[in-house]
Amino acid sequence: ACAEAGLRCVAAQAVIDFPTPDLPDPDRAIKHADAFLNRWRGHDPLVTPAVFAHAPYTCANDTLLQAKALAREHGAILFLHAAETRDEISQIAQPLADTPIRHLDRLCLLDRDTVLVHCVWVDDRDIDLLAERQAGVIVCPQSHCKLASGMAPLSAMASRGVRLGLGTDGAASNNSLNLFREMDLAAKVQKALTMDPVATPARRILEMATRGGAGVLGLPNLGRLAPGYAADLILLDLSQPHLQPLYGPDTLVYSGGAADVHTVIVAGRMVVRDRQLLTLDVHETMARVRRLAATVR
Repeated sequence: ACAEAGLRCVAAQAVIDFPTPDLPDPDRAIKHADAFLNRWRGHDPLVTPAVFAHAPYTCANDTLLQAKALAREHGAILFLHAAETRDEISQIAQPLADTPIRHLDRLCLLDRDTVLVHCVWVDDRDIDLLAERQAGVIVCPQSHCKLASGMAPLSAMASRGVRLGLGTDGAASNNSLNLFREMDLAAKVQKALTMDPVATPARRILEMATRGGAGVLGLPNLGRLAPGYAADLILLDLSQPHLQPLYGPDTLVYSGGAADVHTVIVAGRMVVRDRQLLTLDVHETMARVRRLAATVR
């Protein structure tokens, strides 16, 4: 669907030790992920396949090890939810350490090709480990707030050199897949968390949503307008009243919104022009979504 819509994506096959709608037998999860990687590796330039081991509390240690081994075999990224809630370590069946991050490190899962989503409940030792192992971290501020999980210590991780990106989590945990909203909340909540108005500058948040996030996802040629970088860009209408005066890019973090985007170009192909989606019939899609939603109980 992403390829048809002209969107670039890192799509990860989930691995979890529970039956799922697409895989009733969890014992086949690793083989299922292997087939996914083989199918999509090199199949479409917009799709980068990866592996997603849901979390250390839903995947046994052996499952996590197999998922990482598979990802290494294919040169793919391994995604995990980690340290999202305060009591997460108590939910891990066979913990090898006293925090989820140190548990994953004992399993030798932390490296530059591992991306941890959330990292709300991390201490100084955890943060140092994340920086040393060069693991990527994606924080999802609105999800953290909606689920009352807490708030990731973004400024502390940034000051220690942790590789950071900005995300939304799933729609069920957020209600909006809107990075403009995430930027605004991420910047402001860190000020409240640290009682420091310059704890996390807007420019750093903007980088997390662009070049930083691309780097964490293993796509280093994205996120900048520069020679040699892919032609993935958005054009915004900066004449809107809420963007006046526009002192610089930082204004987009606090005042910008998704409605300001009028053109989207992916890999040099225009997919949105004058706020009109060119690759899909958005009205038909929304109608189908509403019909499907009516069947959910």
